[in-house]
Amino acid sequence: MKPYGFDFFQVAGMTEEKPQLKAFLEAISVLQWVLSFLFLGVACIILMVYLMFTSLWPLPTLYFIWLVNDWKTPERGGRGTTFVRKWKVWEQFREYFPVKLVKTADLNPNKNYIFGSHPHGIMCVGAFACFSTESCGFAEMFPGLKSTLVILAGLFKIPLLREYLMCAGLCPVSKPSLVHLLSKSGKGNAVVIVVGGAAESLASSPGINRVVMKQRKGFVRTALEHGADLVPVYSFGENELFQQVIFSEDSLGRRLQGLFKSIMGFAPCLFVGERVALLPYRKPVITVVGSPISVPKCVTPTEKQVDHYHGLYMEALSKLFHEHKVSCGLSESHKLEII
Repeated sequence: MKPYGFDFFQVAGMTEEKPQLKAFLEAISVLQWVLSFLFLGVACIILMVYLMFTSLWPLPTLYFIWLVNDWKTPERGGRGTTFVRKWKVWEQFREYFPVKLVKTADLNPNKNYIFGSHPHGIMCVGAFACFSTESCGFAEMFPGLKSTLVILAGLFKIPLLREYLMCAGLCPVSKPSLVHLLSKSGKGNAVVIVVGGAAESLASSPGINRVVMKQRKGFVRTALEHGADLVPVYSFGENELFQQVIFSEDSLGRRLQGLFKSIMGFAPCLFVGERVALLPYRKPVITVVGSPISVPKCVTPTEKQVDHYHGLYMEALSKLFHEHKVSCGLSESHKLEII
């Protein structure tokens, strides 16, 4: 079945020369996002520490007092605003690659869903553009649904950064956060989890279609506990945006990455893009949302139930990949590797 209103060659559009000003604005919008992704957390920490040793020390002091009282807000749905999600800068961000959201089935707004987003890539460009901004038209494409991208919980412990993340509608991928989104926020919630996480980012490389899934069952258990239907999502082109240095499993580099991941929760990747090495390559990213897998509500699901729906999910993800790989620019010979 052809996706709703989708044409890969229209999306790619790479043969058309863009006006210089438009190309510049697109590059700046992506660069600010990359720099925020890499350095905003550290910059916020340095700023708050610096202010404590200046005449402005009352400001961070008052902020920290307020922070103590506001500590659990990210796990209670946060403070998402349509204003930030609709910033014009995200439209320029989308056009840089470009990013396209593709719908393959209708979703009932009277149900809740867990979207499993694959692959992680280096920076989750497809998931961010499609589910944390309105630049790709999620609200119009799925009327009645609200998408919430959930990310590393530790980021919400960083002062100032947490406010920016919440304004963008992001929430932590923690148990209390997921419980709130799926049981205390009514219906029509689509919680987007990048299932492969940091481990999958280390496998990101052009030409590779590999997802870390076989031992990732927590999101299936959560879906069963709340009766949320599972929806596989695949972002074609996500792994093409950066070149990464991939260390062998027994190398010192990989051991250091693993150690850092165990301490910090994410893995440092050595990657380069085009121009100043930080800008990703201008490659189309097509995020395809699959058909829902109906999941019953089981307050205490058994391992057999979890394994059953986990198996159904992997089958659906593989089917989604193979049905749409050619229309999304891959050859028929490309395979999806699930590890």
